[in-house]
Amino acid sequence: MERGLGLFILVWERQPGLTVLAAAFLVHIANALASIWQRHSFRLKPWQAVQLGLGLAVPLLLAAHVFGTVVAFERFGVGTPYRYVLSAMWGGSGLVALQQAVVVLVAWGHGCIGVHYWLRLKPWYPKALPYLYAAALLIPALGLAGFVSAGLQVRDLAAQPGWLEDLHRSIKLTPEAQAFAAQGALWTRIAILALVLAAFAGPALRAIRARRGGPKLYYRDTRVLDIIPGATALEIIRAAGIPQAMVCGGRGRCSTCRVRVGLGAEHLPPPGPDETRVLQRIGAPEGVRLACQIRPVQDLEVTPLLPPTATARDGFQGPGHRHGQEREIAVLFADLRGFTRLSEHRLPYDVVFLLNRYFAAMGQAIEAAGGQVDKFIGDGVMALFGVESGRDAGSRQALDAARRMTARLAELNEALASDLKEPLRMGIGLHVGPAIVGEMGYGGVKGLTAVGDTVNTASRLEGLCKGYAAELVVSQDLLDHAGADLSAFRAEQVAIRGRREPLCIRIVGRIADLAG
Repeated sequence: MERGLGLFILVWERQPGLTVLAAAFLVHIANALASIWQRHSFRLKPWQAVQLGLGLAVPLLLAAHVFGTVVAFERFGVGTPYRYVLSAMWGGSGLVALQQAVVVLVAWGHGCIGVHYWLRLKPWYPKALPYLYAAALLIPALGLAGFVSAGLQVRDLAAQPGWLEDLHRSIKLTPEAQAFAAQGALWTRIAILALVLAAFAGPALRAIRARRGGPKLYYRDTRVLDIIPGATALEIIRAAGIPQAMVCGGRGRCSTCRVRVGLGAEHLPPPGPDETRVLQRIGAPEGVRLACQIRPVQDLEVTPLLPPTATARDGFQGPGHRHGQEREIAVLFADLRGFTRLSEHRLPYDVVFLLNRYFAAMGQAIEAAGGQVDKFIGDGVMALFGVESGRDAGSRQALDAARRMTARLAELNEALASDLKEPLRMGIGLHVGPAIVGEMGYGGVKGLTAVGDTVNTASRLEGLCKGYAAELVVSQDLLDHAGADLSAFRAEQVAIRGRREPLCIRIVGRIADLAG
């Protein structure tokens, strides 16, 4: 440690290093005070509260060390060899050494939290996290191990008669220097605490001003919130105690706080460069803004687009249709025939086991064909095709999925032959047309789905399978878009509830008879 002291002094106790260190110290304090003054609510996430608390603790804990090793000795021209610093820390009960170890852990923890919540928005970060986590543990552990080892050595030396007296004479330590360091540390701590208390006055004053009445923030058509002057929509929502996703802590990086703005959106200024970049990354349509970047001054209506439990992954690039778009898609509905009768005399465990095997087989078949499972309804399945690839490709995928589902059902029947009195049978309805596609639901029960006449028609066609004793009823519209010729199969014109015009359909008794 003593051999390396020359390099340390060259960098940090000489110009320009000392200026850089002092500036960093002051900027750190100023940033913390500014962040407190500018806040409009102290409903913080746990990691934010911990990071802020650790950040404020750093200068308070470092004050004595800075005055004891830098300021006092620079003023009185006293050198600071490690043997003196360590003897001062490890002398007596060793509480000063413990405080120094705490400073290291507090400062390191504060920095690691900030780095983690900055980098976790990067796609590569999850893979690098185990290695960075190991480094975050090893670096301070090894540093503190060296500190303890050196402290124990100095304690042994201090036990030798005359060693401390010779040390103090060699560094020419004066009572004035000691008094200056103690007084400087005390007044620095008092000044920092006074500034922190003053910074907390900013949010309090704004809260008082907001209570006097003014414009409102209409949240999800369920809450009316007072707009706090100068606050972002995210801060207003959080101040009201409403959970809102904000993986990056409201810094405009993660996009998880995004909202759809309605009434009053015309009064908002256009997105700035940072917000624009994030909105472009996620493919956000018009009317979607980041709650942490908009500061409403007049009545504004907002609806969150992600649940409070959203993660960093949800902030990565995503297709715009997830926010709600009308698209031409193919829709599949499938349902087991006679399953209610089949399950009447079975144990609940057996019914759940059987359905899970069935759902797994059908889900794999749908995904293998290029579709997306929308939902499982009782013993039925709804799937979407062409959301990304378009109407024609989606129609071909839907037909392919029907073939694959039938093949997987046959395999399932064979595997469960000893457990089933009769094989499972299925009816499938297929239709194509316009539908509203987007992420819908509430809280954690939210996913990509579709609504509209096309969905209803596909469901009706599946219901016709039973009356026709067929495995597949498909609209001619879907066949036309798929380029499939099913002229060998029976055609019908049927009236579909909710549609003015009859619909031309093809009835397929056995899906296995379809050409590949």
